[in-house]
Amino acid sequence: VQLQASGGGLVQAGGALRLSCAASGRTLGNYAMGWFRQAPGKEREFVAAVKWSGGSAYYADSVKGRFTIFRDNAKNTGYLQMNSLNTEDTAVYHCGVVPKYSNYAIAYDYDLWGQGTLVTVSS
Repeated sequence: VQLQASGGGLVQAGGALRLSCAASGRTLGNYAMGWFRQAPGKEREFVAAVKWSGGSAYYADSVKGRFTIFRDNAKNTGYLQMNSLNTEDTAVYHCGVVPKYSNYAIAYDYDLWGQGTLVTVSS
């Protein structure tokens, strides 16, 4: 069972990136997929989550209206579309899966993580 995150990179402020998180070896119907980020010297913080069955999405206040999380059941892949990026979005982004009845904003509840992908937003 693995999660493979990709899509990070360097982008100018105001730009956009799309992160992907491909799941292999597990069907996600009883899970949600979430994204957290960790900037240098800061704690890991919740960004967004999507319930795999039904697609309900949840966002941190800091990204509402700019980021969109969604999933592709056929590809068993989740995505985080990030628009209007600013320098405060610079961080390593991590995807994870959590049982669907858990608190999606608590990293401790996640039972599987992908490797991080670095997003750097330049001014």
